[in-house]
Amino acid sequence: MQRLTALDPETTTGKSKDLFNAIQNKLGMVPNMMRTMGNSPAVLSGYLTLNATLAEGKLGAKLGELIALTIANANNCEYCNAAHSFIGEKLVHIDTNALNDARHGRSADPKIQAALDFSRLIVEKKGMVSDADLGNLKNAGYDDAAVAEIIAHVALNVFTNYFNNTANVLVDFPQVELAGATAI
Repeated sequence: MQRLTALDPETTTGKSKDLFNAIQNKLGMVPNMMRTMGNSPAVLSGYLTLNATLAEGKLGAKLGELIALTIANANNCEYCNAAHSFIGEKLVHIDTNALNDARHGRSADPKIQAALDFSRLIVEKKGMVSDADLGNLKNAGYDDAAVAEIIAHVALNVFTNYFNNTANVLVDFPQVELAGATAI
């Protein structure tokens, strides 16, 4: 049972209503996570702003979705696993094998693998990565700007994972089985 109320976009007023209208216009729906975040317009606005800003970054939508799936599964977030599986397949057009691999923190592409490994290490080590961890990422071809964006993607996804897990947000995307956390 969901523990925080998912607001009804039809009856919500004020700043949350404005945000819901913008989401509805962009996505054709207001997902339950955003309806639940709407209890605090500051939370919803913050999420939307960081998400939109990262979408304009140098990492690209594909890597962003693969990181999201890796982190969702590391944190056992059913909502984000389902949402990013759907987005990755339907909107970003990532093939099924790559999506499944990302749920397990894997990629056939060595450069993407380095980003997924580093993302998982950030979560596992609570940000206290080693010089060697960072060196491995840089040796794979990521510059300081890309490293900063990977950290931001991880932070955004940890936020949504924790939000959804704490609120027990009802999944409104096609269910996808969690891969669970696997060791690097």
